[in-house]
Amino acid sequence: MNMECDSADIFSLDVVVIGAGPTGLACGIDAKRTGLTVACIDKGCLVNSLFNYPSNMTFFTTPELLEIGDIPFSSPNQKPTRQEALEYYRKVAEHYQLDVRQYEPVVTIEGSDNNFVVYTTNMHGHKREYHARKLILATGYYDRANYINVPGEDLAKVMHYYREPHPFFGLDVMVIGGKNSAAIAALELWRHGARVTMVHRGPGISPSVKYWIKPDIENRIKAGQVNAYFNTRVREITLEHVVLDTPEGEVTLANDYVFAMTGYHPDFEFLCALGIKLSGEADKKPVVDRQTLESNVPGIYLAGVIVSGMRTSEIFIENGRFHGQAIAADLKRKLRPETVRA
Repeated sequence: MNMECDSADIFSLDVVVIGAGPTGLACGIDAKRTGLTVACIDKGCLVNSLFNYPSNMTFFTTPELLEIGDIPFSSPNQKPTRQEALEYYRKVAEHYQLDVRQYEPVVTIEGSDNNFVVYTTNMHGHKREYHARKLILATGYYDRANYINVPGEDLAKVMHYYREPHPFFGLDVMVIGGKNSAAIAALELWRHGARVTMVHRGPGISPSVKYWIKPDIENRIKAGQVNAYFNTRVREITLEHVVLDTPEGEVTLANDYVFAMTGYHPDFEFLCALGIKLSGEADKKPVVDRQTLESNVPGIYLAGVIVSGMRTSEIFIENGRFHGQAIAADLKRKLRPETVRA
């Protein structure tokens, strides 16, 4: 859909959705169905977080629970793959002719309800302005890692995202963490020839690890195929070693690469800069109306995992995909038909 354009780089819309993940796309679809003009803007590609998931990842859920826009997700597998999901969301965006602006990070946002201005820079370096009556923030959390804040974490050998095991064949690899992503990475790396050590501050593999993964990684540890240090913290990372604080004292291990699978968090600085309040020092849940998902800042709505603050395990695609419906219903009430742009 072509947007109304006041000049080469200035666009006028009813709604701007910041984020083009599954929840952002669902919000765009529901707003468009209401008769509003809408665009989804993302600093990465379409469903950028899913693209950055491990290459061989399989979802923990069934296809129908990933559906948006009433478009069936057909898969021959009980649990769909990352590749199938990428294709599905591309097809949904095409079906609804969503205006998705990829590789266009938001620089700043000004204005207030019914008169917001979103400033961006596109992939060619051109500055753009989006004038919008309402904003929906669906920015997710996957691109902001939880750092462990130890010396050496900034070395190139330390990664907070795992993609595939092949480059680490025959190398000493440490996986920090004890939840699903850490367990999956450790298993894949071991099965593809890496010498794997897991380090976790807890007493064992997390009880929340999926039922078919938990016994697998625990059996590998029991058999000595994957080394594991529990109740342990990383003290320092160097080019050739990692120093640990274990219950038995300091341990230094030879190391080539580190995967710090310690989770991710929403961009709280961005939310606070817009005036959105956070409740609780630990949870940092943004203040929203639970019925409409409008924040304490009039005209700015939140959708997806950012609604849960630090409790990122509360919202997934399966339930975040419905946020757009609640938001669109409120938009329909507040933007009466005669006030909606043609």
